[in-house]
Amino acid sequence: MFPSVREVLALEPVRNGAPRVVAGERGLDQVVRWVHSSEVPDIATLLRGGELVLTTGIGLPADEAGLRRYIADLAEVGACGLAVELGRRYARRLPAVMVKAADSFGLPLVELHRGTPFVAITEAVHSMIIDGQLAELRAAEEIHQRFTDLSVEGAGPAEVVAQAAALAGAPVVLENLSRQVLAYDAAGEKAELLLASWEAHSRGIRPGGRTGYDAGSGWLVTAVGARGQDWGRLLMRVPAAEARYTILIERAASTLALGRLIDPDPEGPQRTLLQALINHSMPVEEVMVRARALGVPLERRSLAGIVIRPALASAAERVLSDMSVKGLAGTLDPNSAAVLITQATDEVLRAFAERLQKIDRSAIVAAGAIVATPREARGSLVEAAQVAEAVRHPVSGVVRLSDVGLAGLLHMLRDEPRLQTFVERELGPLLAYDARNPREQLLDVLRVYLECGRNKSAAAEHSHVSRPAFYERLAKIGKILGADLDSVQACLSLHVALLALDALRS
Repeated sequence: MFPSVREVLALEPVRNGAPRVVAGERGLDQVVRWVHSSEVPDIATLLRGGELVLTTGIGLPADEAGLRRYIADLAEVGACGLAVELGRRYARRLPAVMVKAADSFGLPLVELHRGTPFVAITEAVHSMIIDGQLAELRAAEEIHQRFTDLSVEGAGPAEVVAQAAALAGAPVVLENLSRQVLAYDAAGEKAELLLASWEAHSRGIRPGGRTGYDAGSGWLVTAVGARGQDWGRLLMRVPAAEARYTILIERAASTLALGRLIDPDPEGPQRTLLQALINHSMPVEEVMVRARALGVPLERRSLAGIVIRPALASAAERVLSDMSVKGLAGTLDPNSAAVLITQATDEVLRAFAERLQKIDRSAIVAAGAIVATPREARGSLVEAAQVAEAVRHPVSGVVRLSDVGLAGLLHMLRDEPRLQTFVERELGPLLAYDARNPREQLLDVLRVYLECGRNKSAAAEHSHVSRPAFYERLAKIGKILGADLDSVQACLSLHVALLALDALRS
């Protein structure tokens, strides 16, 4: 929006004055908020900072002390530069005391060796500033319109991130609270380089505030979330924290948060109803009406949600037909399908799984709890989806929540911000330490210690190091985490956090 002193000196009305910078060159990249011409010596009292002051010098103090004070006052109030036209007060050059004082403050001091109307300089700079403001307003309006369109169209995270990268002309990354990448756009750069060791790199990016710029890494960062619950961060690699980038990243984050709250209806009537139950995108009463119209009444039925991997929606419909069992079936995503089965009993679920696995032996059939009302069906479907995600290898028969254990439970909850927050609270300092000291890898030391049942001797032997060396590493871990590694309670919490971290990284 605002030009720098260097850019102002390149304007034609200024060049006509034959400008020569005699001091404060290190301040030439300061922005010029306004131009002010004055011949009074106490002009600093009328300034607010960011002004380029123009003068002929006729009103400046005659003594050296007064000149030093004049320069000091300008620097203190935040003026970005002083341009003095020679010929009236000073014939060939400015006094050495002014040059020395301006240089000490880093205040650009410019001699204008030819007469030029100050009004021409003022008009040129102010036009430049106003044009910049108008351009920024137009850019903000374009950003608003683009992301409004994405929200209305129900764009997914990948589309939102791609649009942000295109508007910024810079790489953009969306990550969760555990620094796992959810979506990214490299903006023409190599994705492998952009995302190399991302978790460790991201942990070193620490901006201030909800939206902030980390000058060391060059990333502008904002939190992503809604209803008081953050679930991720959006990062944009830009050269500086300019207002246009801040507007862009915050608008993109708002669109992502909104998209997480309002999921678009997918194609297909049965799939639409399944998604409506899972995402609350349609009242349950309307789901019941539409399901009845499809010949699948949900009232006064025992219902169970089933999720199948891979996405065998068509096969599931055939099995339901062969069993003469009513249900809704549809693809959830490229890797999974969902079924809301009516007339559900344990025997029906087992028979469904057996028949489907005859069609595809690799199929994983996960089932939620059997419920009595359509309003409870969402919980059963969500539970089935979580169980399906927790199963890492094909399992014969139907898989229930009781079959997946603690590791499975944590895997199911890996997208839960509260679990990610727990992992960060318990292990964050140690992960950050390992990121700074990759040769030590103290997290692996902690893992061995806990897996050996807190037996230090056995853990040292397993690690192939001496007991004193192993004890020293444990002491360092305890100090970094602020935890007593001899405490059963503390170690239990750390062990659960490690299992959760494995689930997040899987």
